[in-house]
Amino acid sequence: MKFSKLSQLFLVSTIGLLLAILLTSCEIVTIDYVFVASSAGSGSGSAGQIQTYDVDSESGALRSGAPAVSSGGSVPVSMAVTSDYANLYVANQGNNSVVHFAVAGDGALTTKDTVTAGGTPVSIAVNAANTYLYVVSGTKSATLAVYSLSGGTIGSVVGQPIPLTVPGYTSDTIIPTAVTVLANNNAVYITAYDQSAFNPGGSVTSSANPGWVFGYSVGSGGALTAISSSPWKAGVKPTAIAADPTNRFVYVTDYASNELIGYTIQDGSVLDFLINGPFKTGNEPLAIVIDPRGKYIYVANSLDSSVTAYTIDLATGSPSATVNVTGSQINSTDTQPVAVLVDAALGRFVYTANHLGNSVSGFELDADTGALTSTQATPYPTGSQPTALASVPHGNHSIQSTTP
Repeated sequence: MKFSKLSQLFLVSTIGLLLAILLTSCEIVTIDYVFVASSAGSGSGSAGQIQTYDVDSESGALRSGAPAVSSGGSVPVSMAVTSDYANLYVANQGNNSVVHFAVAGDGALTTKDTVTAGGTPVSIAVNAANTYLYVVSGTKSATLAVYSLSGGTIGSVVGQPIPLTVPGYTSDTIIPTAVTVLANNNAVYITAYDQSAFNPGGSVTSSANPGWVFGYSVGSGGALTAISSSPWKAGVKPTAIAADPTNRFVYVTDYASNELIGYTIQDGSVLDFLINGPFKTGNEPLAIVIDPRGKYIYVANSLDSSVTAYTIDLATGSPSATVNVTGSQINSTDTQPVAVLVDAALGRFVYTANHLGNSVSGFELDADTGALTSTQATPYPTGSQPTALASVPHGNHSIQSTTP
């Protein structure tokens, strides 16, 4: 049967419309931007860089986003984002700097201002009110400094930097490892270990407990006061710390003992051990994150190149290892994961920065169980030796329900 020209035109138009609808439905939608801090070169003095990746809403796959920028120094080790997702901060060990970047709607970063820390920065955190930036520094001694924030701009130091010392062992060498702030802005916690008491391959000169968590309550004007009974014991070599979004629990990874240590928060800031801990991790855990709903914990195990998933008992805070549908508790990453995060928009995807793999590994999070499955085309190549991750939502995706 022959078609008239009008019929042919109608058929072509219909096919074109169907193809347009199909292509639109298959269009990749970005829900997050993931920032990766790494060394741009191979030398210890090479400039650091921050790469931006777009997160696909369906698969969680990463693809290159806005152009990479200099981290403002060398050896970037820690990043933090304000709760309005408008500002990113990066700590560089090579020049002892903390650099502030503005985050654009397309994920592009623009350098705004820089401060020089009093020592070598190790870890940074921003409170949820976006009023203070906490910087923990030191390779031979540990110091906590508080910087005021105004519209994202880094201001002056609040008060005097606080040295971290173990009571009764004030001459010991304390090495800080991480810092976190409660979601209600009321307290700050820092992990550190006593190198005088734990020094593999070197001499031990102290009988002190090796691992510690230091805690400070936040007062008027950002002033810090040591919390009663702080510091608290934290295994042998604590390496990372995270507080749940309901301000009830704190969790610490112990690199030397391959354990996850849990604490309840009492009287608003005092820590007390969970009664049935500590809990087993993989080998040499280096990083920890809690999903924004406060239901799941993810620990990056550097020696095993894996992520351990845990479900939090919301009544007691006790974590239990999550088993995947395959019957395994092992979620393999590329080589030596040193940072882990959950995407900020929907809390659906988990990513690790793999230091020796020069990559990021991706997983999809089962919101009902916490189990992980690998994302499409993981791992994703990065610059040399990535060390830190951060995430901000794209567009209005941050309004999705990810709160407890």
